[in-house]
Amino acid sequence: MGIEIERKFLVHHKLWEQVDKHAGKQLKQGYISTDPTKTIRVRITETKAWLTIKGISVGATRLEYEYEIPLIEAEELLGNFSESSLEKIRYEIKSAGKVWEVDVFSGDNHGLIVAEIELSSEEEHFEKPDWIAEEVTHDKKYYNSNLTKHPFKNWI
Repeated sequence: MGIEIERKFLVHHKLWEQVDKHAGKQLKQGYISTDPTKTIRVRITETKAWLTIKGISVGATRLEYEYEIPLIEAEELLGNFSESSLEKIRYEIKSAGKVWEVDVFSGDNHGLIVAEIELSSEEEHFEKPDWIAEEVTHDKKYYNSNLTKHPFKNWI
């Protein structure tokens, strides 16, 4: 069984600009299902693609199953079955022995920057870099599936 334990935070924009970072990866992801109890996502980079199924969040934990799929099939799935999609650049930043995934959104979600950290338990202690701001783990409007239907530009 696949389990994901993830916490999500907003990012201080000015402090983020000062972070030493490698080039990010351009991601496009679309949703075949945005049902809050089970989302089905297709994610594409320049060279790879994945199909991901996620269950409902209980605290910061949920079921997650992810499978690499052929890029051509991912593009077909997005084109034929996607209800909604978004684009972002993802940066992986190492800090205090942890990897933070920082998503800088574009399109209708331009201006939104969200950082996520995966943990081995909900009680796991970790250090927050100074560019981490308010926690939004439990705020559903920041779920990627919701951002495709209710983008950041409509509520800022």
